[in-house]
This record gives sequence, structure tokens and C-alpha cells, in this order.
Amino acid sequence: MKIKIKSINITIIVLVVAVFVIGAILYQFMPGKFASHWNSAGEVDGYMGKFWGVFMMPFIMLGLFLLYLLIPKIDPLKTNINLFRKYYNAFWIFLFIFLSYVFCLTLAWNFGYRFNFTVAMVPAMSILLFFIGSLLGKLKRNWFIGIRTPWTLSSDVVWEKTHKLGGKLFKISAVISLLGLLFKGSIMIIFMIFPVIVFSIYIIIFSYLEYKKLNK
Repeated sequence: MKIKIKSINITIIVLVVAVFVIGAILYQFMPGKFASHWNSAGEVDGYMGKFWGVFMMPFIMLGLFLLYLLIPKIDPLKTNINLFRKYYNAFWIFLFIFLSYVFCLTLAWNFGYRFNFTVAMVPAMSILLFFIGSLLGKLKRNWFIGIRTPWTLSSDVVWEKTHKLGGKLFKISAVISLLGLLFKGSIMIIFMIFPVIVFSIYIIIFSYLEYKKLNK
């Protein structure tokens, strides 16, 4: 287990260092007015300064890496985290790959390549949602990761039922978001965001009802 965790740490460190190095190499080629936000049509509608435009994502990834290391050490239920540690590690690796992908898309656009940013993001977001769905079904009760409502945190039974349902719904959200590629503009974004919002609200209500049912 220690060897695997060490290899995971090295993989994440390589990704974090890579984005810093890529940002430093390409910094001189980036425009002073750095495109940083795109609308539903995949067009730029927000800018920021060059330094933060290039290095904000690397610094975010560095902060997340520290969080990844910290959570298993400070969670009062850290013994439960060890029960799903391989899924925990796999999720973080995929998250860092996803963020690296977003970083590369942003640099490519500012370097001069033109493409529909939203279309490029939808498949990656769909895979991320599916991965989250797969993770939810494996989680054990803890204070940092998962669907943390007062009712799931108060009962292992409610936690298990809520996360099994949540895992299925997030996988469904992933499929629905992919279907958004059949449409254009804001409709594509609706297919990606609306199911997540609706399912998240439903999951919260479900956890409450299950807790009430358990305590009758």
C-alpha cells in the first residue's frame, strides 16, 4: 500500500511540476490580455492579467495536492478512508489530469489556436462526472469526501444508500451531458449542468427521507 501511495504521489507531483514548467516556457508567448472565461457558445467573454492567467491553474493544482495529502491524515474517520483508498487515489489522479487538460486548452487558445471551448470541455466533463459516480458508490463515511449532509454523516446506513443512488445518478448525468454535443450553445450547457443540479437536490432530499425512515 505504501509503495502504491508513493507512486501516486510521484505521478501527481509530475503533473503539477509539468504545468508549472509548461506555463514558464510559454509565458513569453502569451498575450497581456489573457482569455480566461468562455460563454456557452465557446466564445471568450472574460480576461485576466497574463501572470495569473498562466499560473492560476498550476497554483490551484499545487493547493489541491496539499489537500490530497492532508485529508487522510486529519479526517476523524480516516480509518474509513483507508477502506476506499485506491478509489480515492484514482479520483485525484484523474482530477489532476482533467485540470491539466483544461490548462492546456486555455494555453492553446491564448497561443492563437481557435476552437469551440465548450465542445472541447463537454467530453472531459462527462468523463469526470462518470468517474465521480464510480467513486461515490465506493465511499465510506468520512468528513471530507462524498455527499456530506447532516443525515449521511449521522448514519452509515443512510450514507451507503445515498451514495449508491448518487453514484448511479452521476453516471446518468455523464451520459446526458454527452448528448448535449448534439446541440449548440446554451442548450449544450443545460445538458451538462441541469442534470447535476437536479440530481444533487434530489440526493439531499433522499438522504433526509432515508434518515427519517430509519429513525421511525
